[in-house]
Amino acid sequence: MGIRLSYKHHKEEAEKIHVNICLLITSDSIVRGMKKDEITPLFKQLIGKVKGIELRSTKVVPNDPGLIAKTLSAFLSSAFCDSVIVTGGTGISKRDVSVDVVKELCSKELPGYGELLRYLTYIKHGTIAIASRALACVSHDKLIFITPGSPDAFKLAVSELILPEIKHLIYMLRYH
Repeated sequence: MGIRLSYKHHKEEAEKIHVNICLLITSDSIVRGMKKDEITPLFKQLIGKVKGIELRSTKVVPNDPGLIAKTLSAFLSSAFCDSVIVTGGTGISKRDVSVDVVKELCSKELPGYGELLRYLTYIKHGTIAIASRALACVSHDKLIFITPGSPDAFKLAVSELILPEIKHLIYMLRYH
């Protein structure tokens, strides 16, 4: 039986690793050219402040379950993605299908992510937070995070939850 390492030690060790992230944006309006992609530049800005995290690929697809599944599967099977962040499709409209597609690929859910994101959204915007189905899970040895598609919600999820913990989560998947 080995010595149980502390959370603090895990976090320190995790800071030494490199994490590659792929970004999957689901948006009919961006695909149709009716709206500009604000997520990719925002993400590049956010990770520019964090050492050892790199955006490896970005893909924009419509809110089509088949295209989302195909693109997500390609990212998950690639050697260059440790984690995939999916934006959009977390609401309750008929076109919000990202969560449903991702759930099919999950082996373990991380309910704390969605709970905390909804809590932070509630603090900032009120009860509209109940409409979000934001989700995080493990798929094989990779992490998937789904954020709402608005730049404000994306920034909240990435800066307050994903970036502070992603290296530690990847470390736990790889080394424990």
